[in-house]
Amino acid sequence: MKKIILSAALLATTLMGCSDYLDINHNPNYPGSVSNDLLLPSAETYIAGRVGGDMFNYAGFFCQYFEQAPDASQYQDISEYRFTIDMFSSNYRYLYAGALRDLENILIQAEADEAWGDYFVATVMKAYTYQILVDQLDKAPYSEAMQGSSNPMPKWDNGEDIYADLLVKMDEAEAKLNDVSSVPNDMILGGDLEAWKQFANAMRLRILMRGSYAQDNSQAIKDLINKGNFFTGDVKFDNFSDEANKRNPWYTTNKVELANNHVASYPIIAYMKATSDPRLDICFTPAANTGTQEGEIPGSRQATANDNKKRGDFSTPIIGATMPVYLYTQAELQFFLAEAYLRFFNDDAKAKAAYQAAIDANFETRGITTGGSVLYADGKPCAWSGDQNAKLELIAKQKWAALCCINHIESWAEIRRLGYPKMSSISTNSLYTNPTQLTAGELISPLVNQLGTGLIKRLYYPQTAVNLNDNTPEQAQLSDKVWWDKK
Repeated sequence: MKKIILSAALLATTLMGCSDYLDINHNPNYPGSVSNDLLLPSAETYIAGRVGGDMFNYAGFFCQYFEQAPDASQYQDISEYRFTIDMFSSNYRYLYAGALRDLENILIQAEADEAWGDYFVATVMKAYTYQILVDQLDKAPYSEAMQGSSNPMPKWDNGEDIYADLLVKMDEAEAKLNDVSSVPNDMILGGDLEAWKQFANAMRLRILMRGSYAQDNSQAIKDLINKGNFFTGDVKFDNFSDEANKRNPWYTTNKVELANNHVASYPIIAYMKATSDPRLDICFTPAANTGTQEGEIPGSRQATANDNKKRGDFSTPIIGATMPVYLYTQAELQFFLAEAYLRFFNDDAKAKAAYQAAIDANFETRGITTGGSVLYADGKPCAWSGDQNAKLELIAKQKWAALCCINHIESWAEIRRLGYPKMSSISTNSLYTNPTQLTAGELISPLVNQLGTGLIKRLYYPQTAVNLNDNTPEQAQLSDKVWWDKK
């Protein structure tokens, strides 16, 4: 049954036509005869397909993990920030008309049936979905969304207000839980409601930490951490096989349907080389023409093509057909804890322990058996040292490395929030001529950059929303910060 559901749902996420199932104005108060045990895996698959597919792809460029190969051009506009307001339209449609609609139908049915386990899981996944929407768009239809034809043009709520209400809604849903211990056909945590409670706590921490430079929420963070009860291992969608319509979504698009578009970006290669990071060979295959790990300067596809560079001159990312879509890793959780212990508890010992646990967890996720001490032991390149600012920078850079080829959309959010890795002060033209001038652990303004200089801060409000909803805000710019970005 699970394989059948997975195949059908994965196929649904690849269909781009305007089917009835993707009618954004469909009234969610009439979910029809589809049961929650079918709606939940459908919603989870929609979300995994977006986070592990298109978002994984473009955020990989924004984080400077990926670059456009010089002898291909599929993603040249992304690497140069030259995309249009169509950029987010498919994600917007599939998250709202697919995932959020399924989740809303679950909530309606679960409330009617007092199936509070279903209700809680759907609420947590709804919080996850809106968090990633806010982090990319700043605002989103929320309080008036999913009302169908009764309100086809919902207002767009401020991201800060959405974040606050997500916390309230998760608390309310958890308070409704009775003695039910599992939910059927959950493809993320196997229906284990205790694990879902732990995931919910981690989601609360992510939401609070993301807003922690924009609002005074330190007490809420401390209370949550003191309460504990966070998940172990990783939260992931791990239901892929190397068969048609069942493969990892990024792999499907970029290895089966397309090919040879991606090479490694110079900044991540330079940092991992400088720190002798064993994860380098897990994330990237060495350049075919040299046998060494080499990265391309961001946004330089046109220049490298003129220099007769080829894909074989650069390393290439390793993403397999059955690689899970990671929604929240243990490493990310431990890095949040390390930052919180440092900033809000003034507890250096716990911060250090969590920082080291984060690196260890990431090594475990990647199947590296040596342990993270090869990076963080005394005298090693990433050892815990310096004042608070130096340690926060260390946390941020190691989070950037840990999320490479794991969860790019969260890495992009954390780069913006933390301000690290920071932008190199050396001109990109100069770095293109002599890239060894780059300080390892810094980013590079793309050589061709629609912004002029700097890194992308958000996405445009999507064309779909502009066309269909008169309440869509005035178009933002790619350099405009989202509400929590105060760096």
